[in-house]
Amino acid sequence: MGIQDKIQYLVIDYNASLLDALTLMDKNDCKLLIVFKENQFESLISIGDIQRSLLKNNDFNKPLNQFLRKNINIGNANQSKEEIIELMLNFSAELMPILDKDKKLVDVYFWKDVFEKKFSGQKIDGNIPVVIMAGGKGERLKPITNLIPKPLVPVGKKAFVEIIMDTFKDHGVNSFHLSVNYKAELIQQYFEPKPEYNISYYNEDKPLGTAGSLHLMKDSIKSTFFVSNCDILIDQDYSEILKYHKENGNDLTAVAAVKTYSIPYGTMEVEKDGLLKELKEKPTTTYYVNAGLYILEPHLLEEIPKDEFYHITHLMDKIKDKGGKVGVFPVSEGAWMDIGEINQYNTTKERFKNRFE
Repeated sequence: MGIQDKIQYLVIDYNASLLDALTLMDKNDCKLLIVFKENQFESLISIGDIQRSLLKNNDFNKPLNQFLRKNINIGNANQSKEEIIELMLNFSAELMPILDKDKKLVDVYFWKDVFEKKFSGQKIDGNIPVVIMAGGKGERLKPITNLIPKPLVPVGKKAFVEIIMDTFKDHGVNSFHLSVNYKAELIQQYFEPKPEYNISYYNEDKPLGTAGSLHLMKDSIKSTFFVSNCDILIDQDYSEILKYHKENGNDLTAVAAVKTYSIPYGTMEVEKDGLLKELKEKPTTTYYVNAGLYILEPHLLEEIPKDEFYHITHLMDKIKDKGGKVGVFPVSEGAWMDIGEINQYNTTKERFKNRFE
């Protein structure tokens, strides 16, 4: 296989937009692209590069060439395979371009082809608590949830909530606080023979919404913490989300999936007297969609009303009304997996099998 055949699904043009890069990453299930300029290797762009640029300017149509790093890690054609592998380890490089003396791309080494261990994100310093909202009835997943609670719905060989917890464990985090209600005893029985998970349970006497049960934890959690719905999984380096949250001084950070909708028709903008103002052919619109993963500061636990139905969106409004900071961290649509309803569940099972198993 020639080099072009090997990398063609990862190649993007120097003048493409950030949205083009996100779309290509989702299409090919990758987080790093190889940038070419006039058929010549130019640089690399990662999901992290795109996220940082969106956080600064929030413009999906900007050309990606404005955000390319000046210094990237590359290998030299004169180096041995062992030397290149050592470079990949030192730089935690998902892929390593190999250039000859004329700066022509002659090969690419991929982490997945060289190492048995899956490429993962950075470890998080400190055992940050993770709250998982696991008390809902899963009405949209019936009839499955007539028998088992939503957190225990299987994807692959494990319950979905266990997969969420394993993702955090991959980042060095193993302090879980599960808010439970519906079929809570089954969830506790499932984890009883699994001492590798450090779990505390908080029983809601009644449904309390997506944030109401946090009041139960105000005496237990004293540091920055994650909150995750039990029916979503974000395939993202969680240390990057935490870094953004801390550096920006946010009270709350919400993870949002970048979702693009296309209208398959020409649209018309009409002004006074029915006169045509502007015609757009098959326009696309991009939104940030709440993905169900958050980072909160511990002082927010005092803002949660006791024993009341309360959504995390209510908390966001309260923070903003008080002049606090609510940040939004973007991830690609493909990084967001959801099992909240039957069609999403079936899609996630297939994507999980292809991506992780």
